[in-house]
Amino acid sequence: MSERERVMIFDTTLRDGEQSPGCSMTADEKLRMARQLDRLGVDVIEAGFPIASDGDFQAVRAVAREVRRPVIAALARSRREDVERAWHALHGAARPRIHTFLATSDIHLQHKLKITRRECLEQARDAVRLAKSLCDDVEFSPEDATRSDPDFLCSVLEAVVEAGATTINIPDTVGYTVPAEFAELIARIRQQVRGVERAVISAHCHDDLGLAAANSLAAVSAGARQLECTINGIGERAGNTSLEELVMTMRVRSDCYPYDTGVISQQIFPSSQLLSEITGVMVQPNKAIVGRNAFAHEAGIHQDGMIKNALTYEIMTPQSVGVTGTRLVLGKHSGRHALGLRCEELGFRLDRRQLDSVYQQFLVLADNHKVVDDCQLLELITRFRALLSDLRAATSEGLSKIETDPTSEALPSQFPLAYLAKGLVPSGEAVGSPARHEHDGEQQEDYLWGV
Repeated sequence: MSERERVMIFDTTLRDGEQSPGCSMTADEKLRMARQLDRLGVDVIEAGFPIASDGDFQAVRAVAREVRRPVIAALARSRREDVERAWHALHGAARPRIHTFLATSDIHLQHKLKITRRECLEQARDAVRLAKSLCDDVEFSPEDATRSDPDFLCSVLEAVVEAGATTINIPDTVGYTVPAEFAELIARIRQQVRGVERAVISAHCHDDLGLAAANSLAAVSAGARQLECTINGIGERAGNTSLEELVMTMRVRSDCYPYDTGVISQQIFPSSQLLSEITGVMVQPNKAIVGRNAFAHEAGIHQDGMIKNALTYEIMTPQSVGVTGTRLVLGKHSGRHALGLRCEELGFRLDRRQLDSVYQQFLVLADNHKVVDDCQLLELITRFRALLSDLRAATSEGLSKIETDPTSEALPSQFPLAYLAKGLVPSGEAVGSPARHEHDGEQQEDYLWGV
């Protein structure tokens, strides 16, 4: 069996992710998160943008000095002062990388940078050449690549590869592209850029149209071997490609994406939780892989399937991403099987009739609460058991009177259960599951308590 190809995971949580509103971090927080990313097993940590502030410079320096296994990258515009500042922050890193960038789309060149295409190409080449004189590992990104003229884009990439870039990263800066188009662009770069075989092709996607993960995977299929992403998908506007979605897609659907990563998947959820703790930004409940509902089930049919075999409704185990286990959420859509299982987990084994009765009362409760928690369920079971005890006592007392006085009217001759429960429940409330029977020639409705 041939060895599977490796896809490098470039984590930019501490740089692009931090640019998400409300997600900024202190130097200490960045260092704490970087240590967790190291445990997660990412290949590259982009620690920050040193020219942006003294705080970011210090954060990059601290990460570079203390986190030794992965490559530590620092971002720099294609300017001498930026490149030199990035190198000073990285100095002392075990595996440093300077990541420099310059926009290549006409809309950016004309309206933001106000330079010509020729000036753009020369500035990009000169920045990479300077970075290469300082650091062996240099990455170049043509900002807004997916809205750039493809021929001009390839010309810039060819120039930076010749100048010494070891990674050429293709950013979908504004989340504009679609999978087929992005795959075609990656394939064109591989075919058209001379010397491209000397560099790793990378993809950096944003989620403005909800296609970041799909576009990144399309790039891998077309030949990219580095993917840039963030924990929880945080980042500018709608965010970056989600690391957890990329890694688990390649793992779960290895038949379609036969690639390996160095990520230790059991560290995915702890990484997600730590990031939320640091930034105060919680993950949406239905977020793939790490959302609180990712391994939660409320629908009765789904819960029944999960109890019988988890493969019915889960395509990966929660433990595979560091989640402790599946949650069967008790709500109005839940079935008897899930309720019975939770009762057993709480220490109460109910027979079928008892469960039917508790279930009816549970539904009344669930109709008024989004989720029935353990405290509410325990209270319901406790009330049921107390009522059951009183009912048995009343039955015993009635039988005793009949034994001493056969003419006693303590109980009707057929002992209908509704009569036995009389006075033990609030007026107008049904007791358990209804059952009909005939008494004295009339149809009566009783309630099955399993006694």
